[in-house]
Amino acid sequence: MFSMAATGARRPVTVEAELDRPLSRWLWLVKWILLIPHFVVLFFLWIAFFVVTVIAFFAILFTARYPRPLFDFNTGVLRWSWRVAFYSTGAFATDRYPPFSLGPEPDYPARLEVDYPGRLSRGLVLVKWWLLAIPHYIVVAFLAGGGSGGGMEEQGFWSAGLIMVLAFFAIIAKAFTDTYPRGLFDLLVGLNRWVLRVTVYAALMTDAYPPFRLDQGGREPEPAP
Repeated sequence: MFSMAATGARRPVTVEAELDRPLSRWLWLVKWILLIPHFVVLFFLWIAFFVVTVIAFFAILFTARYPRPLFDFNTGVLRWSWRVAFYSTGAFATDRYPPFSLGPEPDYPARLEVDYPGRLSRGLVLVKWWLLAIPHYIVVAFLAGGGSGGGMEEQGFWSAGLIMVLAFFAIIAKAFTDTYPRGLFDLLVGLNRWVLRVTVYAALMTDAYPPFRLDQGGREPEPAP
């Protein structure tokens, strides 16, 4: 009755990033304050994200399509969240202040795109966001932290977990050695990429099941043959 789409040659989610240079040794200490306006806006955006996802659920159930304006809005919320996370506790890998924008920002060092799927499975929409995604939720809870609550509307705010811990290791290394460890950067982008893929799947934006694979580095890997 249900089938999970293969993800071999298909890449429904593209998450890319570039390590900015130079990076300030100490700006990360005040980024919390600088990002307060973003946190306020994102709080309401993620409430809207959840509401839009519920509306999309019924749209897919009855029409097998994700309404394009709703899809573009949720993609924009994910873009915004990824840029804020990259600037702060998701990586601390740029000092460029995130733009207040739902649209693509090709010049910003953190970028995200989600391919519009066209038709989606009416059967999968009933089970993929809770039953099929459970194994990934366990992984995401470890990566993003239990404090995220596991809810789709809250995953945009990276909470205390492996990602945050590694990001602090990276920025502390930068503060004391003036070098951001490249290996840590590649790992952090890969971990964030995993979280974002799962979020897209749980938000019903694709039928392609997220791979249990850590694709490290700023660039997406080449699709498998």
